[in-house]
Amino acid sequence: MITTLSRIIKYGVQSFIRNGWLSTATVAVMILALFVFQVLILFGVVTKTAILALQDKIDISVYFKISAPEDEVLKTKRSLESLSEVKKVEYISREQALSDFESKHREDEIVSQALKELESNPLSASLNIKAQDPREYAAIAAYLDNETINTFVDKVSYSQNQTVIDKLISIVDGVEQGGLIIGLILAAIAILVTFNTIRLAIYSNREEIGIMRLVGGSNYFIRGPYVVEGILYGILSAVLSLVAVTPLIILVSPYLEGFIPGMGLQSYFYANFFTLFGYQLVFGVGLGIVSSVIAVRRYLRV
Repeated sequence: MITTLSRIIKYGVQSFIRNGWLSTATVAVMILALFVFQVLILFGVVTKTAILALQDKIDISVYFKISAPEDEVLKTKRSLESLSEVKKVEYISREQALSDFESKHREDEIVSQALKELESNPLSASLNIKAQDPREYAAIAAYLDNETINTFVDKVSYSQNQTVIDKLISIVDGVEQGGLIIGLILAAIAILVTFNTIRLAIYSNREEIGIMRLVGGSNYFIRGPYVVEGILYGILSAVLSLVAVTPLIILVSPYLEGFIPGMGLQSYFYANFFTLFGYQLVFGVGLGIVSSVIAVRRYLRV
């Protein structure tokens, strides 16, 4: 068994080297396929980060009556934080609201003068609520619409933000569905092109396969070298595709960081380099093996 396996590996490597141009063409096509696969993974990361950045811009606010006790406001905050739909609740006290308002309008003399003439703080406490998913804001607004909380609540900003939230939901759904469809189409094209290229390489050796069959070569022994070739195609393509995508990431990363807050594509790539290489290796070797087995099957008549 060990002798047969060593011969299969030897013949596979020899065939890979002997068919230099076909091997080069096959590897080139697989590099493109793996490049597309890598870009799809990174596109998914960019899309997810962009969606999270958009979601982070949206929230709803609960404004309490000026007479509402602080204990009741904090009680409402704790009850909201216990909801699975809620990601974060920020409490803004009356004093903080006044300080923020004064800071924002410090250059407006009319506003500053009006605040000085007031004997008391006219602003109320509020809670800014961020949901885990933009689709859950309606449920959070419904939760706030109960008698216990309504006693102290002046207004909830959900109705004012509903149009923006609905648009965000449609953008998220469109990006996710569009990305999935484009990804499946590109992946299918890459797989088909790679399969046909490997099939063409094996077709050029059909006479050799026929002779091996005539002299009594087993299916295992005949198929083995082509599987080894497929593995070599996959390994070499995985390495070169990752080398090819690295300069693109370095070039594009600064523009993405300026366009999408928190998008550190280059940092993500370096931090997950070996994981991404593992994906490339599994996909490339798997594609090479499956394509070789299917392509050579026709000439084995099994």
